[in-house]
Amino acid sequence: MAITKSLARKGRLDVGINYVLNGDKTQERVLTAHLNCDPGRERRQMLDTKRAYGKENGVMYYHIIQSFKPGEVTPEQALEIAKAFAEEHLPGYETVIAVHVDRQHIHAHLIFNSVNADTGEKYHSNARSYYQQIRATSDRLCREYGLSVIMEGSDRKAVSYIEWLRQSKGQPTFRTMLEADLRTAIEDANDLGHFFLLMEHKGWEISHGNRLGFRLRGQERFMIPGRKNPLFTEEGIRAAIQGNLSAIESGQRPAVIYRPSYHPYKKHPKYTGIMALYVHYLYVLGKIGQRQYPPRMTPQLRREVMKSERYREQFNFLRENNIATQADMTAIQARTENALANLMKQRTILNVQKKKRRKLYTALADVSALAPAKTLYEDGLSGMEAEYTRYMEAVAVLDGCGIPRERLMAEKAGIYEQVAEVNRQIRAERKKLALCRDILDRLPQMEHDINKIEEREVIRDEHRRR
Repeated sequence: MAITKSLARKGRLDVGINYVLNGDKTQERVLTAHLNCDPGRERRQMLDTKRAYGKENGVMYYHIIQSFKPGEVTPEQALEIAKAFAEEHLPGYETVIAVHVDRQHIHAHLIFNSVNADTGEKYHSNARSYYQQIRATSDRLCREYGLSVIMEGSDRKAVSYIEWLRQSKGQPTFRTMLEADLRTAIEDANDLGHFFLLMEHKGWEISHGNRLGFRLRGQERFMIPGRKNPLFTEEGIRAAIQGNLSAIESGQRPAVIYRPSYHPYKKHPKYTGIMALYVHYLYVLGKIGQRQYPPRMTPQLRREVMKSERYREQFNFLRENNIATQADMTAIQARTENALANLMKQRTILNVQKKKRRKLYTALADVSALAPAKTLYEDGLSGMEAEYTRYMEAVAVLDGCGIPRERLMAEKAGIYEQVAEVNRQIRAERKKLALCRDILDRLPQMEHDINKIEEREVIRDEHRRR
């Protein structure tokens, strides 16, 4: 199996060529080859081609990498596959090919000129050409040489190469460890606060914000599993804790249900003020939307759809809060700012409580997370001295505080649950405040757009009458 990557480079040609031809990586350049250029004269010939066709700016060269599964291919086979790939996919392009064996996984590098020496055309690469040409050609050659390939349509998400490499060897990755601990904590938790407590006791640090982040102690960056799986967002975790984990994972229920709030039927009143302006503006946008767009979602159409949805969201906010004048809007904005300030104070108080108990809460997490290390140390395994010392220090802290551990754990879970709820309310109030500010900023532009569109309609009607 070869994982391919295509990179466009605007830097110096000699830098890329010298990197791939490094003798320490290519067995003193034994594992190298050239297509449409001569060894030692690659850079000069590529630059001469650019000058001959007057295409010396922009992308200087392209760099394709083929990474093979460890133990599945020999260096000589990798070089043959790379040469066959270059001859089929890059006819007329001056290409330098090298196979690197300095790592456990063998990988081939192809550096080629962005300008074709025969036709003078510049090479262009995008997502479609990658899958239909680069990836398709590489996969076919792998099959011909008896190598495995990544099957299209398989349930596979994009992962980093290091993560894929560990998975191919059957080794756990930080992400798989995190997801396993998340599922275990969801199954064992009583509520969201208890879930956070369990994750801390498994050794994970938690970042509370717009997105939940987790990292092991000592890791530099937080991982955000909710980006790829909505089950691991705060809303998804809350729903799963309530007994929906199996339904979510089987696909019978979405992790996050964006359900509009119920409103009994009311006859729409005659809108005035700001709401009337929004109704009229949405009507005007609807007239514009009757044009025939191409079937694919163009960037312009995508922007117009997003703009229309944003205006609809703002109008629904106006109607739900019965806002008709700028005075009403100012009052709502002031109330929202006061509510947000009060919530921020509540969160500060809760964070102060957490800070006062931080030593005890950290000791609770250490006792739970380091219990396996303590067992290994007592069994005579070397290298666990620091973990054992930390475990014993945490036990001493808990024994000396005079508070039963069960009570301390319940208190910690309660504070975490309160913090999670306050954070949820803060996000909701911030969204309301952003809507208020956006509406006030948009009003003058909307009036200007309506006048401009209506003037255009009047002129068009006059032309029709003539």
